[in-house]
Amino acid sequence: MRTPVPDARPVLLAALQSSTGAAYGVLIGETADAITRHFQATSPIYIDVSTEKRYQQPGCSRLKVLFWQEGVRLPDVPAPRKQTIEFSINYCLDGLPPKSLS
Repeated sequence: MRTPVPDARPVLLAALQSSTGAAYGVLIGETADAITRHFQATSPIYIDVSTEKRYQQPGCSRLKVLFWQEGVRLPDVPAPRKQTIEFSINYCLDGLPPKSLS
């Protein structure tokens, strides 16, 4: 199940609190609509978050964050395609990075 969210933060927090370390969302709102229109995409913007490492500090992990969208049209690219952005972030339930990476 994907939770509609205005930004990635609720999905990050859900992943930190999940027993599986994963959470899934779909970006909504004016910014998401503008991006989808601009690229003439055929799907919403999806957010997948998974835990790469749990730190000793409670509520803190290294998270892999993936934004993706189907049917994105880019300049000078002949056909629409799936476009992704992936990165990792050290994040805690209080919104700050962990005090230690152990």
